[in-house]
Amino acid sequence: MSKKVHIIGSGFAGLSAACSLAQKGFEVTILEKNESAGGRASQFEAEGFTFDMGPSWYWMPNVFEDFFQQFGYKSSDFYDLIQLDPGYKVFFGKNDTLQIPANQEKLYQLFEYLEPGSGTQLKKFLEEAKYKYEVGINDLVYKPSRSIWEFADMRLLTGLFKMQLFSSVRKQVHQMFRNDKLRKILEFPVYFLGALPENTPALYSLMNYADLVLGTWYPMGGMYKIIEGMVKVAENLGVTILYNQNVLRIDIQKNSAQKIITDTHTFHTDLVVAAADYHHVEQQLIAPDYRSYTETYWDKRVLAPSSLIFYLGINKKLKNLTHHNLFFDQSFELFGKEIYESPKWPSHPLFYVCAPSKTDKSVAPEGCENLFVLIPVAPNLEDNEAIREEYYERILKRLEVLTGQDIRPHVVYKRSFAHNDFKKRYNAYKGNAYGLANTLKQTALLKPSLKSKKVNNLFYTGQLTVPGPGVPPSIISGRVVAKEVFKEFGSELK
Repeated sequence: MSKKVHIIGSGFAGLSAACSLAQKGFEVTILEKNESAGGRASQFEAEGFTFDMGPSWYWMPNVFEDFFQQFGYKSSDFYDLIQLDPGYKVFFGKNDTLQIPANQEKLYQLFEYLEPGSGTQLKKFLEEAKYKYEVGINDLVYKPSRSIWEFADMRLLTGLFKMQLFSSVRKQVHQMFRNDKLRKILEFPVYFLGALPENTPALYSLMNYADLVLGTWYPMGGMYKIIEGMVKVAENLGVTILYNQNVLRIDIQKNSAQKIITDTHTFHTDLVVAAADYHHVEQQLIAPDYRSYTETYWDKRVLAPSSLIFYLGINKKLKNLTHHNLFFDQSFELFGKEIYESPKWPSHPLFYVCAPSKTDKSVAPEGCENLFVLIPVAPNLEDNEAIREEYYERILKRLEVLTGQDIRPHVVYKRSFAHNDFKKRYNAYKGNAYGLANTLKQTALLKPSLKSKKVNNLFYTGQLTVPGPGVPPSIISGRVVAKEVFKEFGSELK
């Protein structure tokens, strides 16, 4: 007989799970709260500009290729992928910038120029990061993390020391490099996406391998092209995607989910995969007796940052910007403390600017520029228009000074997005943008489980469970949960 699976949410994890389950023979329906697929990776158009709403970095291209190849496709069947060179530009102050080259030898030369001997050190650092990447991305992240015995693998056990789980990113980087600029370049991925470098296992230097060796890429047309490709794969596999379906509750009887009630329909189901916000599903959609975790448990989780984002349409071309731009002209340490240790709106924020129109003419009218400006901030802060306007003025003034041009008088389209929007559009716990921080106490088995402890046919996927935050991990998360569903219920398929 067929088995009906209803997936709540159509982000990267939800679409990944849907495709994998449909391929295995399940009858799959996705219920999407919003008007289009993609979750945080949605896209919108305004005044001739096309804005990706969320993810803008395309790292770990092999994860995308592996996904599409699973179903007989290539990424090039859905979008044209180009490597960015430079990968990104870093601003340390006015007339004080570095561009990170795609070429490895040029990268070593850049490090050597800034700190004699650091080119050799970088080669060693990246060799270690390569090992972590190969074991971490090819082995560890595909573990469902439901039992300690999953990790009783000789390659993992013998490589535990090399994985540096019990050291920190900060310790490793500071032992190998003295130059402050080089330290910032190597530490920024965890600052922006996870936790303080001193609290992040050195395992996550695998992100540096993804960044500096595998390169930074861009799908022409924007990141939403990936979502469009995944939707086509899903639909070709027979997946039904229903939009504007806001799930109100999941009815559970005899430890088994029976019905999903939205604001317009009731769906009878055999299995539920929640690809929406884990906390929201657990604490709002199911009855208290069936929750695996308490509100106290959730409140104690360490979340990665939220974000204040500005989508800006500029009526002229801008100078001194590349596709990706990082602004590190203020204190890293203060920035980190105001996110993780003493949460508050930042006094001197770091920020990031994506200018995809530097690469892709299709995302802005002729002679114009498309800007995505992001300030990482602590989750669960007060959010109102006055605060947003204050930071808009502050950040745009700094951007004008650091790039040497007027920008604000040329803004013809402006939209902001922050905590309240993350909560309203995505039901994001505490308005988080990236999920759980990558701390040792929130790794693998110590993350919220991908299967409910109390409901036999309820599973979870996405950035609040294994393997963690980010686009590639979310795609992997969907594949991992699909494998677990098939392991438990595949024998019931005809």
